[in-house]
Amino acid sequence: MTEPVPEFAIVGHPNEGKSSVVSTLAEDDSVRISPVPGETLTCRRFPVVIDGREIIGFVDTPGFQNPVQALGWMRSYTGPDNEAAARFREAHLNNPDFRDDCELFVPIEEGAGIIYVVDGSRPLRSMDRAEMEVLRLTGRPRLAVINCKETDTRYLDEWRSEFRKSFNAVRVFDAHRATYAERIDLLESLKRIDQDWQPSLETVIRAFKQDWQRRNAASAEIICKMLEDALTHRLGRNFTENTDEDRLKTELAEAYNRDLARIEKKTQQKIRSLYKHNIFHVDLPNHSILHTDLFSEETWQLLGLTKRQLVTAAGLSGVAMGAALDLAAHGLSFGVFSAIGGLAGAGWAALGGAGKLVRVRVAGINLGGRQIQMGPVDSIQLLYILLDRVLIFYSHVINWAHGRRDYNGDQLPGDGVKTGMTSQWDEATRQTCIRFFRGMRSRDEGKTEKTRQKMKVLLQKVLKDISKGER
Repeated sequence: MTEPVPEFAIVGHPNEGKSSVVSTLAEDDSVRISPVPGETLTCRRFPVVIDGREIIGFVDTPGFQNPVQALGWMRSYTGPDNEAAARFREAHLNNPDFRDDCELFVPIEEGAGIIYVVDGSRPLRSMDRAEMEVLRLTGRPRLAVINCKETDTRYLDEWRSEFRKSFNAVRVFDAHRATYAERIDLLESLKRIDQDWQPSLETVIRAFKQDWQRRNAASAEIICKMLEDALTHRLGRNFTENTDEDRLKTELAEAYNRDLARIEKKTQQKIRSLYKHNIFHVDLPNHSILHTDLFSEETWQLLGLTKRQLVTAAGLSGVAMGAALDLAAHGLSFGVFSAIGGLAGAGWAALGGAGKLVRVRVAGINLGGRQIQMGPVDSIQLLYILLDRVLIFYSHVINWAHGRRDYNGDQLPGDGVKTGMTSQWDEATRQTCIRFFRGMRSRDEGKTEKTRQKMKVLLQKVLKDISKGER
């Protein structure tokens, strides 16, 4: 026998965060969220579908309109508890003063459980007590959600004390910052509000966890592909004795930088989509390291290179670069690269500084011309920088609740990073990265695939730890 799909109506006073809770629980950023009270006028159902099968549904409802008067009617009602919502709607359906109250009772009448949302940053009011009692008199299983930040606890005890009188369970849940683990905890709480729902909710929780594991595995595959593309990337430019040397060198460095930036950006978009951020962008804080250029000195100093390594990379002289290129061409470069002058800035030094990070060579081509070639990457340092940046992005994405619509300055996981995540890895983990890097440079397909699979396993473990709040 197929288990019924559990459904929960998210109810409460207008502008208390109901829609944000729905959006976060359903991982659906299409939920309309507005600071203007009363924007939700009709019920809207948001199903959670995994592997083509609906496993749970959440219903966004209008806010209470006249809870005190509604309570008066409910107290005078003498019929069966399970028909209270339906009888209330029959009695008030044509009364505009109870339009929203009648609408929010629709899913309750149809058997939905209740998730009652309040703004925990404000004090308790008599109107709140009336809403709680109305919901209690419906006889439906009920969970109370106090929607507030962890730091805003002035009224928390007051809310909890009142809720214990009328609700089966109580949870503090910040819909703007809730992590994956906190969403699972809330679902665990729903299991306790009605014994009959435990089997179906256990199925829901198991499906959520399995789906998260699949997404992490897919993220690991996406990251592996990014590393392969970036570390093996090559770029070439033809030149002759009439070539404008400064322009050629600048264009090559800038083009290589843009190519790697595109590879990184494409990876971020895939991860963002995988975690169902389809409409609203995940806003990174203004100070995030991800806003800096991949080859900027700030990025490399914070995430990878030591100060000494930075000085070495950025201090490479134009003459040294020119000599290296002339040597690669066996003296046939026409002296085009004899004076680089002024090109040892962050981008060029990191990319081509005497081949420190990226292989640069001059090769012959047909018709007697010459071509300067950049790539593949010669230094494993770029692998660590790319990993650090994508892991920070992943941390932002999975912890950006779908009910959140803008960044308001408070920190997210990954903010204020001082060192890269990879700098904290042990020797065994770094050896996996080294073997992967060598595998990407190998012409042995078997070796390449073997090291790739081990890298993917490592990434899945790292992503799992980040999901659990570990680094």
